[in-house]
Amino acid sequence: MLGRVSRRGILATGAATLAAPALAPGAHAQGSAARIGLILPLTGPFASTGRQVEAAVRLYLRQNGESFGGRRVELLVRDDTGTAPEVTRRLAQELVVREKVRALAGFGLTPLAFAAAPVATEAKVPMVVMAAATSAIVQRSPYILRTSFTLPQVTAPIAEWALKDGIRNAATLVTDFAPGLDAERVFKERFTAGGGQIPLELRTPLRNPDYAPFLQRVRDAKPQALFIFVPSGEGAAVMKQFAERGLPEAGVRLIGTGDVVDDDILNDMGRPALGAVTSHHYSAAHDSAENKAYVAAFTAAHPNMRPNFMSVGGWDGMHLIAEGLKATNGAGEGEALLNAMKGRSWTSPRGPVTIDANTRDIVQDVYIRRVEERGGQFWNIEFDRLPQVRDPGT
Repeated sequence: MLGRVSRRGILATGAATLAAPALAPGAHAQGSAARIGLILPLTGPFASTGRQVEAAVRLYLRQNGESFGGRRVELLVRDDTGTAPEVTRRLAQELVVREKVRALAGFGLTPLAFAAAPVATEAKVPMVVMAAATSAIVQRSPYILRTSFTLPQVTAPIAEWALKDGIRNAATLVTDFAPGLDAERVFKERFTAGGGQIPLELRTPLRNPDYAPFLQRVRDAKPQALFIFVPSGEGAAVMKQFAERGLPEAGVRLIGTGDVVDDDILNDMGRPALGAVTSHHYSAAHDSAENKAYVAAFTAAHPNMRPNFMSVGGWDGMHLIAEGLKATNGAGEGEALLNAMKGRSWTSPRGPVTIDANTRDIVQDVYIRRVEERGGQFWNIEFDRLPQVRDPGT
């Protein structure tokens, strides 16, 4: 953890090779662009997350103009590869010190958000988390706001739905890092509190997982259902091996958070995904005028992509920053910009959302969905809604 130092101090301790001078608060020149540092995994195993977020942020700027409060937004995109927290931290330091950004944004995975948090705190730069989903992230810095979701926020609803649907015996399989542990803990707490039993708890490695042996253990245990959390992009491998191991024939139902049936790769999963029931805050099939317009614009700009839940975190994150700039007439930075973003509410493609003024975390509707085939394509079709869900840990 860094001590209380200036931006010059950050430069000296973490990026001594940079020669740019430190930036004192309020040193942005009048009329200069509002620079936003967007740090994302654009290569490596989690590149799909970065592509979705960046595409949505750029789409927002194209559709809403690139000036807010009289200040033009300049987007500085950096690739942290998704697997190296020290790279994320270095990029955050460079963006703060050399590029003098008004805000940091992006952050595909929890360890990367954790790595950048001390930089945001010491430089007093707002940091908008658009993807990472561990509950504790917003507690790592008073300058963090989140427009994605938390795993507990979307896990509790599927545990409660499973009990209502008559499931009394469920195994769990989660990726062994902070969001997965959040999901495992909350599912277990809610499911067992309602009388459910969990005969098998499995954790898979974050890097290069082979799901087959884990799924074989599930088949041998013969639960009624398997609760799954894996990071966005891993669902195709899970579904393929779920089917190959014969779990559907063995009567094991697949339930989980929406990460496992990521909209962008759902068509690639095909028929093995049919019937999977998940809880999440966004589906590309969400039936609202705002979402229909969003999906149409996104797919027109990117014909080979379907917007997923990561994209909507990017869209709403850019909206939050834009509204903060407008509220401060383009002059906001540091705490002034942070305060202008806290407490805001708007209608997103996902539905109504609020950034809680006290926790700086997102409050949003969560939906129960089932994978269905419609018009030759596969979609997460919502059939129930829990309004304005907060993170259970806040």
